[in-house]
Amino acid sequence: MSRLVVVSNRVAVPGQNQTGGLAVALHDALSERGGIWFGWSGRTVRGESGELHEQEEGGIRYLTMDLSREDNDSYYNGFANRTLWPLLHFRLDLVDYTRETREGYRKVNALFADRLAPRLRDDDTVWIHDYHLIPLAALLRERGVGCRMGFFLHVPMPSSDLLAAMPDHSRLFSTLYAYDLVGFQTRRDVERFQDYVRLFGGGSVLGDGLIEAPGGRRVRAQAFPISIDTARIAEQAGAATSKPMVRRLRESLAGRKLAIGVDRLDYSKGLPERFHGFERYLKKHRDRSSMLTYLQIAPVSRGNVEEYQALRAELEQIAGHVNGAHSSADWTPLRYVNRNFAHATLTGFYRAAAVGLVTPLRDGMNLVAKEYVASQDPEDPGVLVLSHFAGAAHELREALLVNPHDLDGVADAMAHAETMPVGERRERWQAMMDHLRGHDINHWRRSYLETLAAT
Repeated sequence: MSRLVVVSNRVAVPGQNQTGGLAVALHDALSERGGIWFGWSGRTVRGESGELHEQEEGGIRYLTMDLSREDNDSYYNGFANRTLWPLLHFRLDLVDYTRETREGYRKVNALFADRLAPRLRDDDTVWIHDYHLIPLAALLRERGVGCRMGFFLHVPMPSSDLLAAMPDHSRLFSTLYAYDLVGFQTRRDVERFQDYVRLFGGGSVLGDGLIEAPGGRRVRAQAFPISIDTARIAEQAGAATSKPMVRRLRESLAGRKLAIGVDRLDYSKGLPERFHGFERYLKKHRDRSSMLTYLQIAPVSRGNVEEYQALRAELEQIAGHVNGAHSSADWTPLRYVNRNFAHATLTGFYRAAAVGLVTPLRDGMNLVAKEYVASQDPEDPGVLVLSHFAGAAHELREALLVNPHDLDGVADAMAHAETMPVGERRERWQAMMDHLRGHDINHWRRSYLETLAAT
């Protein structure tokens, strides 16, 4: 078995709390095969970028690289998160079209290639992750690296017309041809990529998922829906019911049912639309609405970015309006919280919630949807209300699927979820849980690496 080299923007180095399923899965893959995990250290320095730090534990070498403040601003804060993030989430209105940050993005990817290439062997398998590092394989190939390389895009792939709206788009997206395997979250993402190849990328689609680049090189594109550690989360949620914070949440409901949303504070998550959908529910279903409390947990992310500051202010305004219009002396319908909770506590919150609200405007997958399902009590499971535009909707078909822009549809789905008989709830939950047991995070990483090995 070849050595595995994982490359990602951030690295879960020893000593950090690895709560995320992805970090655990990548660590397990590296533990099985031995190898290197390479990426940004998370540190910005006053001098030049490029200083490497190395740790080793359990047969894994962790290599991380510092970035200068200037390089971090152009690579990460700039092109990655002000240009690529909105573009890949279908938000052309928020894309920063200036060219200043593009060279910084390429410069950091070239620095990654410079530091990594001398450490690679011909028989290595390199697995590169996400939109921060799209051109890395092409830059490694330029430096003489010939080993097998795969890429996985964790966010959505938008339609070809949207990709083509970015100036000089082909310079970036043609670098995907340097990989042997390009993985996406859903089959629809693969189809959009193939459309781009045909219409704007100068290549051709030879067969389902088999692409020929303009120079004749062939690359495979395939869907690998990312998942969760289903068994661990189910166990964790059951144990969390006795946690003091979970008990206090239950007691605070005073007999009412709980609807929960947990999202990073981001415009892709559809939070204003969700708040308005809940407001519509309160107005349309007055006979039942006072029996449901909605808790939205939205930790602040990228708080220094103007668009995110505006989003936070908008949500605070909507929440105040909803509560001002519908609260009573003993009931606040919408609880809006901007803080992090321990993952084990969150799974306890999920288990306590009769309704899970996962209604992004766009999402590559959305693992909260899967975690909500895995956290449920099998005897009395809650109901998942899920956006059509989340990648998870392609798998969790037994959820109540909604269009997040359709406020009446979201409101009616909340009412349906809150009143659904226990027999139907169990049937829907069981079908989704069976799928998640068979398609957990380990199935995801094994299926990807097996396909890459055979490509």
